[in-house]
Amino acid sequence: MARRYDTNDATDRTTGLREAASAVRRGELVVLPTDTVYGIGADAFSKEAVGDLLEAKGRGRSMPTPVLIGSPNTLHGLVTDFSELAWELVDAFWPGALTLVAKHQPSLQWDLGDTRGTVAVRMPLHPVAIELLTEVGPMGVSSANLTGHPAPEDCDAAQEMLGDSVSVYLDGGPTPGNVPSSIVDVTREVPLLLRAGAISAEELRKVVPDLEVAN
Repeated sequence: MARRYDTNDATDRTTGLREAASAVRRGELVVLPTDTVYGIGADAFSKEAVGDLLEAKGRGRSMPTPVLIGSPNTLHGLVTDFSELAWELVDAFWPGALTLVAKHQPSLQWDLGDTRGTVAVRMPLHPVAIELLTEVGPMGVSSANLTGHPAPEDCDAAQEMLGDSVSVYLDGGPTPGNVPSSIVDVTREVPLLLRAGAISAEELRKVVPDLEVAN
């Protein structure tokens, strides 16, 4: 039976974060609020847990799971060939609604799906998410919806879709917005905007003037 905690209540928040961290360490799934939409998350380094996440969403390996982190410093252990421009994007927009696609360290023991040696990584601007990520480390996190359904802006919508496939729900109330993060590929010499989202190309070009935009 799934457990749900109101993170706007101090006592419930403490208990909920503790239970969510324990669930992640056991290889179970949790739902957490972010600054965009609610996410379903698992230990990024547990192949079984990430597989369960994809199964809960009804999603195939061809759509790999992004990774959320609690600090930019965590990037040092996750990515390689990270350019100066990429770090400038981090400095300008993290924590926030910018996902960066980078080459991951080849030594990492994880399986996020068919990533072709890359990882989509983001630091969300949400205190509950950051607190959980700081406690448990990098998490594979995708929007907390069944594939083909709208991404949830509140915990009720997430729980209605995912039910008992998730062990712990952290209810932070409605999310600030339902606009997804912008996605920029920084594996190239000139960064490429793959998906325009909460951060516009114009804003990104203030940091990367030569930013290219995918067709």
